[in-house]
Amino acid sequence: MRTLFLLLALLPSIAGATMAADVAGMDTSQEARYRTLIHELRCLVCQNQNIADSDAPLANDLRHQVRRQILAGESNQEIMDYLTQRYGDFVLYNPPFKMITLLLWLGPAVLVLLALVMAYLFTRRTRKPSTATALDEEKLRKLLDENK
Repeated sequence: MRTLFLLLALLPSIAGATMAADVAGMDTSQEARYRTLIHELRCLVCQNQNIADSDAPLANDLRHQVRRQILAGESNQEIMDYLTQRYGDFVLYNPPFKMITLLLWLGPAVLVLLALVMAYLFTRRTRKPSTATALDEEKLRKLLDENK
């Protein structure tokens, strides 16, 4: 049990050591670019994390690829273009607005609009109260009198 607590206590420092190894040999502007880029790229394995926060092997490979390209002198746009060419627009957290990503951009708005329409229709739907006519009331009285 003590070992588990020790491992949990050391986990943040291990993650920090990994990041320090990634930025080794970079100047401050390159390090800033690196940190910005790895937060803008989606992990293709986890899909809900960026590659900075993901522990997946593919995310690690992508971080190394970004580092290598920064050290090679490529611009941020060249790096993003390379990764989108290789992995598609899904690797970007903010994909461009294209026909292929139309559902991705408009899907949430369509779902909200559909939910509002359904809520409106549900709340506006009213049941007609049954109105008893004089004839119905007379039949009801006869039935009640017969049962006495």
